[in-house]
Amino acid sequence: MYTDKTLKCKDCGADFVFTAGEQEFYAEKGFVNEPQRCKACRDARKNSGKGARTFYDATCAVCGGVARVPFEPKEDRPVLCSECFAKQRGE
Repeated sequence: MYTDKTLKCKDCGADFVFTAGEQEFYAEKGFVNEPQRCKACRDARKNSGKGARTFYDATCAVCGGVARVPFEPKEDRPVLCSECFAKQRGE
């Protein structure tokens, strides 16, 4: 029923393919307009309002290694590195 269409991005002017699967998805969701931007421009537009995340260094409470976390660590709360956190969740 659907066939691939080649569309032109309104931001960068590049051609991109609006696949049959994407068209079917759009129809299922009730979207009536075709996409106007290529994937790269859609992603750039979606992420443009987000600021860069700040990461903090902390000492892992289990192994003593360095843990980089997206929140400011507090002295009264233990911080785990990625490996120790994954082990704890697996138990």
